[in-house]
Amino acid sequence: MDFHPTEEQAAAAGLAARIFSDLATHERLAATGTGSDAELWKALTAAGLTAAVEEIGLLGLVLLLEEQGRTTAQVPYAATCAYGILPVAAHGSPEQRARLLPVLGSGEAVATGAFPARGRITTERGRLTGTVPAVPWLRDATHVLVPDTDRALWLVRTDAPGVRTSPVETTAPWSAGRLALSGAEAERIGSAGAYEHTLAAARTAFAGLQAGVCAGSLARAVEHTSTREQFGRPLSTNQGVMLRAADAHMDTEAIRVTTYEAAWRIDQGLPAHEYALTAAWWASEAGKRVVHAGQHLHGGMGADLDHPVHRHFLWGRQLDAYLGCGSELLAELGASIAEGEQA
Repeated sequence: MDFHPTEEQAAAAGLAARIFSDLATHERLAATGTGSDAELWKALTAAGLTAAVEEIGLLGLVLLLEEQGRTTAQVPYAATCAYGILPVAAHGSPEQRARLLPVLGSGEAVATGAFPARGRITTERGRLTGTVPAVPWLRDATHVLVPDTDRALWLVRTDAPGVRTSPVETTAPWSAGRLALSGAEAERIGSAGAYEHTLAAARTAFAGLQAGVCAGSLARAVEHTSTREQFGRPLSTNQGVMLRAADAHMDTEAIRVTTYEAAWRIDQGLPAHEYALTAAWWASEAGKRVVHAGQHLHGGMGADLDHPVHRHFLWGRQLDAYLGCGSELLAELGASIAEGEQA
């Protein structure tokens, strides 16, 4: 395993860090409300950071999503890359890649995914019927990647006949929506195995986003406890504070290293199902602990809904739920390991 970023990956991550830190400020995020920041999205696509994912791979994407998570930037970056660029590049036909990758890379098209499959979507002669209660970034999306009951992947345009979307508010402001399909036309993406590969990559990508959310929450807590004084000395000198922060740091690093390993294996074409589940489990369970600690270490200020750290708390809890929650992921991981031992 080699987790050292390539020159291209490092350059892309550095550029992303500058754009996110410059534009995803607390004031802009507060003004954005629950929607997306169109100016920030335009800046990311104009800088080539969306199109670059096809070249820098999943590990490169994870590095960029960490930077998004640090600032909780409200743009459909993770969804477009995980459910648009990566699956089309990996499983699309030459015609689909030529048609879809340029518009996804330029930001003209925005993708999201109705993942994971919950047995709600049926297919008949290439037309989809069913509902998905909440799809992240659906209000921004032009395309939705939808798995059916047989776990075949279908790409649906949100403006196609038979497609209805309606806003849904989730814990984090992800411009989510309810997807209702009634005989909607769709195009098939990939064949057998495309769903499993896409799900593993998406879980890994969103785990990388959680690593950034946790790092941002912890950074805010460190800054607060280092400058806030109690009884004439910084809060950070209190042993209880140091231990809580140290635990949060170790949890964040565990999310990061398991995510890097899963991303590296997927990029190398190695079996990665259980590695992606492991990364998702750490992101769910440990991520929840970290954002709680970040808010707790702010004391009374952490209870202020307008404080920047509260946004990290909301994102951390939303990612916990979106990844499937720890117990659900652990059950799936255990079943996969048992199945492998019996094979």
